[in-house]
Amino acid sequence: MDARMFGLETPLMVALQHLLDVPDGDAGAAGGDKAGAGAGGGATRTYVRDARAMAATPADVKELPGAYAFVVDMPGLGTGDIKVQVEDDRVLVISGERRREEREDAKYLRMERRMGKFMRKFVLPDNADMDKISAVCRDGVLTVTVDKLPPPEPKKPKTIEVKVA
Repeated sequence: MDARMFGLETPLMVALQHLLDVPDGDAGAAGGDKAGAGAGGGATRTYVRDARAMAATPADVKELPGAYAFVVDMPGLGTGDIKVQVEDDRVLVISGERRREEREDAKYLRMERRMGKFMRKFVLPDNADMDKISAVCRDGVLTVTVDKLPPPEPKKPKTIEVKVA
């Protein structure tokens, strides 16, 4: 889609359109480096897609006395459509995809619900227990709970017996 189609030819709109529409083979470099930023420093299609997915997935993060809770609205999704992972030992990743049901005899008059991939990444604090992570999806709301590690025991002073010489 082109910004000129709607009469939005301001330099700002043209620049935004250029940033959002990265063609499949063009990654900002002449060689079409698809894995990362090209030699020209341009964004790859994957980066733009992931940035859009993260921006479109709002989340609430709560600190409770014994845990951290990450709450994300996921209406209409089943457990097979949602993936919860821990990357690099401390990065919680919530991702998935909402697919539109396709029917040959149906014609959409309006499509307002968001479809496609979604993703959020959260860096977990040092006191998060990586072995005690649970995820529950109830009534279209995903709650990922990460328990906290118990606080370290304060060290007791060591008493040394004094001998009389």
